[in-house]
Amino acid sequence: MYESQTYEVILTRALARVSPDIDTRPGSIIYDAIAPACVELAQMYTELDNVLKQIFANTASGDYLTNRCSEFGVNRMPATYAIRKGVFTGALPPEGTRFGLGELTYAVTDNIGGLSDCELTCEQSGVQGNADFGSIIPIDNIAGLTAATLSDVLIPGEDEETDEDLYERFNEIVNNPIYAGNANQYKVWALEVAGVGDAKIIPTWNGANTVKVVIIDADKTAATPELVADVQDYIDPDQDGSGSGLAPIGAVVTVISASELAIDVSATLTIEVGADLPTITGLFETALTTYLAGIAFEQTLVRYSQIANLLLDIPGVIDYTDLTVNAGTGNVVIADDEVPVLGTTIFN
Repeated sequence: MYESQTYEVILTRALARVSPDIDTRPGSIIYDAIAPACVELAQMYTELDNVLKQIFANTASGDYLTNRCSEFGVNRMPATYAIRKGVFTGALPPEGTRFGLGELTYAVTDNIGGLSDCELTCEQSGVQGNADFGSIIPIDNIAGLTAATLSDVLIPGEDEETDEDLYERFNEIVNNPIYAGNANQYKVWALEVAGVGDAKIIPTWNGANTVKVVIIDADKTAATPELVADVQDYIDPDQDGSGSGLAPIGAVVTVISASELAIDVSATLTIEVGADLPTITGLFETALTTYLAGIAFEQTLVRYSQIANLLLDIPGVIDYTDLTVNAGTGNVVIADDEVPVLGTTIFN
């Protein structure tokens, strides 16, 4: 809005107000007196333009976006802590026992599988808690323990919600009215549970007053049974229409995980001299994973042409032949309760 208010414009306007019989050339007393003030005024206009941008949600960022969204009841999601499966041999550690792996630490929070398995919660928040696997070292002394392994991600940890994701969620909530247990309401409830990446609502799936909530995790893959149970308990724990959760009285809600639809790709490649096929394969799988996560619960097709474009964008790839996606040469249909994920990649 104030882009035109540059130092030169402000200085020219200020000097024009000086009596014509006074010397205003550069180096004159009046010029040297006015110029520094004009620099400050130009900076003020720049800052004022930034202030205006922070007023509106579509241009705000950081705390300003957080405050703007909170006026509509949309709060930035905080970072969450990964919940992992721990497998133990020799002794079962009590709750509160701590273990280390690399720079992260984990604490036993629940016994989930009898005498060998426990839930471990990462003590550092964010996606970093999802990454490591393998042997963990006890920080506390545990008599009889002979081995401890960090295994499955039960509920993935998430970083604090980004500006982009917060604004997208803000737009969805503001532009899609939420009231009286409509479909949008159920989706918002599901997304309020830590670890849920998206949700799809299927009304009257098993008759009147029945609702199916299909969820995926933060990585846009199938949700674990533990995450499904958390969402079920949050929305409708008893599933008897009693309204014991957030669901209205009379509604019976069933929460399930989406089924994973593996996307298998194969092709014969022409590559540049010196290019490394394993490196090309790794870069393609990363790009394909990102593409599939972006269309999860948003589109009904995995597009053959899009996968071809991804392949040609990989450094070192000149051309391809015999490209197949799930053994075919057309688009792959995604069912309502499916989420596409990376399958096998075979390049010759």
